Amino acid sequence: MGCFHSKTFHLLSPDSKQQEPLPLPEDPKQLATNPDPSITGDQLDIPVFREFPLNELRAAANGFSSEFIVSESGEKAPNVVYRGKLKDNRLVAIKRFSNLSWPDPQQFLSEASMVGKVRHKRLVNLIGCCAEGDERLLVAEYMPNDTLSKHLFHWEKQPLPWEMRVRIAYYIAQVLDHCDTQDRKIYHDLNAYRVLFDEEGDPRLSSFGLMKNSRDGKSYSTNLAYTPPEFLRTGRVIPESVIYSFGTVLLDLLSGKHIPPSHALDLIRGENLLLLMDSSLEGQYANEDAAVLVELASKCLQYEAKDRPVVKYLLTAVEPLQKQKEVQSVLSLPVMGLSKTPVPLPILLSPLGKACVRMDLSAVHEVLLKTGYRDEEGAENEVCFTIAVILYGELQLESKSIVN
Repeated sequence: MGCFHSKTFHLLSPDSKQQEPLPLPEDPKQLATNPDPSITGDQLDIPVFREFPLNELRAAANGFSSEFIVSESGEKAPNVVYRGKLKDNRLVAIKRFSNLSWPDPQQFLSEASMVGKVRHKRLVNLIGCCAEGDERLLVAEYMPNDTLSKHLFHWEKQPLPWEMRVRIAYYIAQVLDHCDTQDRKIYHDLNAYRVLFDEEGDPRLSSFGLMKNSRDGKSYSTNLAYTPPEFLRTGRVIPESVIYSFGTVLLDLLSGKHIPPSHALDLIRGENLLLLMDSSLEGQYANEDAAVLVELASKCLQYEAKDRPVVKYLLTAVEPLQKQKEVQSVLSLPVMGLSKTPVPLPILLSPLGKACVRMDLSAVHEVLLKTGYRDEEGAENEVCFTIAVILYGELQLESKSIVN
C-alpha cells in the first residue's frame, strides 16, 4: 500500500499501442453479475410513486420558505431544491422547476412517472411529483449527509478515505447499470453534486438526474471544461455522454479536486500521476488498484463517443476493488467520520408566530385584526398575554413534532 510512483506505472496511452493495458474486463457481458434483488425490487422500503396535491407540498416546505432551501441551480437550469416534511413525518427533497421549463403538465407528469418506476437501493428514489397551475415539482427521498462535492472538495474533519472513494465509484456504476437495464440510459449532468449520502452514510445517486431539467433536455449546468464533447457540438445528451461524465467523477475521486479532463489526460499520457492523485490518500491504496481507476477514467474520457466503454464495463471494472475485504466490510458512517443524528427542520410558525419572533408589532396587529380582534382601550396587557401564549404553544408543539 502506498502512493503512486510514476516509474511503476505502465498505463496505456490513448496515443500509444506499444504498452500492455492493465487487466480490465475483456467482455463485460460475460463478467457481469446478476442484480441483487435486495437492492432493486419490492424489498425496498420506498413509498409508491404518486401525484401530490400542491397544498401538501407547499405545507411540507413551509410555503417554499427560503429557510428550507438545500440547493439552487444557476440560470442555465433554474430550479430550487427544498427539504420538507410530509404529513406522515417522512423527510423529503422537493425540486421546484422554473414554470417555463415544462409548460405542458401532461408531458411533465409522464416523464416523472417513468422515472418514478426506477427503484434501487443506491438511488435517491423518486416518490412523487406535482403539476398544478404553473408549478412543476418532483419529490424524492431526503439525504441528510450532504453531497460528494462537500465531502471531497470542502471537507472539515478529514479527507474522504480511499475505501469510500472506491465504494462511491462502485455504487454509481451499480445504479447506472440498473438504469440501463430499465431503459433509462440517459443521466443528465452527472457530477459530484449528484451524489448524496443517506442516513447510514452510504452514497446514492440522485434520481433528479434521470429527468431532464426542461422539456427539450438542452440544459447542462456543468462547467464547459467538464462537458461531454458531443454536447458542446450538438446540444444533446446521448448514452455515451453519461460514460464521459462518469470519467470526470472518477477524476474527482482520484484527485480530490476539479481537474479538467484534457489536463488529466495529459498527465496520464505523460505518466505524471503523482500530480493527478490526491496527496491526502498516501498510504491508503495499492498502486495497481489506483491504476485500474486511472485507466478506466482514461477510457471514459475519450473524445469520440464510440471509443468509450459501455455501462456494464464500468461495473465489472470497479467491482473487484469493492469486493476486497478491507473495502467491503467498512461501514460508511464511521469511515467518513459521521454520526447518525436526527435531521432538524426549521420550526413551522403561523403568520402570527413569525410576527412575534420578529417582534414586529405592526404585523402582529394586522394579523389580529384579520382574525376579528378589535382595539379596546386598556386591553394591551391582555393582547400581549394572548400573543405570548399562542407563540409558546406553537413552539412547544413544533418541537415535539420534530423530536417525534
